[in-house]
Amino acid sequence: MIVEICQRAKAASYEMGKLTADAKNNALCRMANALEANAEKILAANKADVDAAKAKGLKASLLDRLALDQKKIQGMAKDMREVSVLPDPIGAILGTWTRPNGLIISQVRVPLGVIAVIYESRPNVTADSVGICIKSGNAVILRGGSDALNSNVAIGEVLRDALSLTNVPVDAIQVVNSPDRKDAEELMQMRQYVDVLIPRGGADLIKTVVETSRIPVIETGTGNCHVYVEEDADLEKATPIVVNSKCQRPGTCNAAEKLLVNSKIAERYLPMVIAALRAQGVEVRGDEETKKIIPDVKAASEEDWYTEYLDMIIGVKVVNDLGQAIAHINKYGTHHSDAIITADFDKAMRFIREVDSAAVYWNASTRFTDGNQFGLGAEIGISTQKLHARGPMSVQHLTTTKYVVLGSGQIRA
Repeated sequence: MIVEICQRAKAASYEMGKLTADAKNNALCRMANALEANAEKILAANKADVDAAKAKGLKASLLDRLALDQKKIQGMAKDMREVSVLPDPIGAILGTWTRPNGLIISQVRVPLGVIAVIYESRPNVTADSVGICIKSGNAVILRGGSDALNSNVAIGEVLRDALSLTNVPVDAIQVVNSPDRKDAEELMQMRQYVDVLIPRGGADLIKTVVETSRIPVIETGTGNCHVYVEEDADLEKATPIVVNSKCQRPGTCNAAEKLLVNSKIAERYLPMVIAALRAQGVEVRGDEETKKIIPDVKAASEEDWYTEYLDMIIGVKVVNDLGQAIAHINKYGTHHSDAIITADFDKAMRFIREVDSAAVYWNASTRFTDGNQFGLGAEIGISTQKLHARGPMSVQHLTTTKYVVLGSGQIRA
């Protein structure tokens, strides 16, 4: 089954490279309309997934990622329409120059080809990935988590049906409708058909894909994200940022998992911010200095500082200064999204320069690390690696380049 899926996607990818921007944009708008028109079908499939997940005892933050409602489907459609109006990256000329021998050389954006996405239980990833891949002229193979199998298959069927009324080949969308781990392992070996593999999920999934795949991987990362509150921070501004970063959607990779507080304000600020977090139902785990100030917090272990909770839990540490905060983030963080709350421009600029993360913030919530929030349209993932793409990946990041060389009979001596 996997070989046939990959072969169909590869054949479709050659057709994708020929499409005009208008043809792709028309397909995206039809798919967006189809998502809304078939909401009942998608929600029925999703209910079956959610009911099964509840029976298995899936924790609340992960159920939030799995569950769809009318608003989320409308959001998926909205994101697809926003992708449709983005500039088409394909054919864009990045540079042109003429050599002394008269050769005219240009570097031009082209599609990657076939993109496989292996992801966990977030059905919206199915629609987001399709939209971005179609816009960037790629075929896509989607292998979602078993918890969302019914939802992913239903969304895939709706989107493929919509393509049948357009010039975009239906086989540009392939959904693996099997929860068997062996199928995922087989997909990771299909280097002759698949050009790039993108894993989206927790640390274990990403580690497995990176270590198993024979296909080049764009590594999306886990989010052990930090908020650091400096001694000169506006505390009335800081607390809503901390609470939003942690609580707005705790099961996402851009949610804050750690809070660092400067020692000069710890006695004054920790009671305030911990009370605000606890009011939202957050469990606080603190270092020794934090426990001296708030004795009833749970003691944080060394493992806690490395952990992405994806839950209503936060680790709190008191640090002596900005340098110690930066060192802690670079040691324990996952290079995803980290924020500083400060009134000092120079401190903010030092944090931005020295924190080695895909997104760094000054006086704002980490929850903004998102393709849509950055104005990129939907995203296919947030890369924490340093090659090719870093941060939220949208249409321009799913391209490569080719050199176009125009001559008039030149030969090399």
